[in-house]
Amino acid sequence: MNRTVRVRAAYVERANGQMILGPTKSQAGLRTVSIPASIVPDLEAHLEKYVRPDADALVFTGVKGGPMRRSGFNKVTRWHFVVESLGVPNLHFHDLRHTGNTLAADMGVSLRNLMARMGHDNERAALRYQHRSANADRAIADGFDALMRAWDESGDDDDGTAGVPVPVG
Repeated sequence: MNRTVRVRAAYVERANGQMILGPTKSQAGLRTVSIPASIVPDLEAHLEKYVRPDADALVFTGVKGGPMRRSGFNKVTRWHFVVESLGVPNLHFHDLRHTGNTLAADMGVSLRNLMARMGHDNERAALRYQHRSANADRAIADGFDALMRAWDESGDDDDGTAGVPVPVG
């Protein structure tokens, strides 16, 4: 398994309830997304148990085996009971996407790479996931520590400030 998911099309639910398979919302929506190795065993078990072997089979389906409808997601997945049992009763499914992309941003992933992973073609949409966080601030401080240790270890007397006083505090 190469640990990727290819997004090539998307279902859209029309006002009359008809599900239409068509292009993604934008060109950026056509993408290949890597998945963490730690979820591969669960994904393989799901594929084995619930997914037909044909190439065009859906990984997740609605009650009748067709594409899952937004309106039926909570019922099919029993989402309310799942999140309540996890202790996060107000969690929405889309919050998982937001959390994952915020964590990726905290890891220092560039805006361009976040956009590619999310399928966004403009920075404004991707910037929603760029929150100020204590983890990111700590990473900046730790990075500065590493730079200062490297300067100290180099024995260079130049403090890199070109004679400009550096405010502290």
